[in-house]
Amino acid sequence: QVQLVESGGGLVQAGESLRLSCVYSGRTFTNYVMGWFRRAPGKEREFVAAIDWQGGSRYYAGSVKGRFTISRDNAKSTVFLQMNNVKPEDTAVYYCGAGRRWFPPVGNVDYWGQGTQVTVSS
Repeated sequence: QVQLVESGGGLVQAGESLRLSCVYSGRTFTNYVMGWFRRAPGKEREFVAAIDWQGGSRYYAGSVKGRFTISRDNAKSTVFLQMNNVKPEDTAVYYCGAGRRWFPPVGNVDYWGQGTQVTVSS
């Protein structure tokens, strides 16, 4: 069974930085594409960023490109989301996802974490 546990969320001011972490346990970590998604209040869950099995390919939503960076440490079975220059519209619950098919389709996520809240004040 695969388990994903996110951490690193919190309250920050606009323009500041935050780093989210997601620790993976279960089947072979390098078999999975890893990604971050978010759900803002009153909205559906949306794609944020994805990274392939070895970290060679990355893909970002347009709203975060140039501000967020996804990375992974396969030795520690961990994926990160570095969030720089955050904006109030980044406020959401952030979820880590793992899947065998490439993201962004939410339907391609096989496993989800429980989520971590990020709140950006203006």
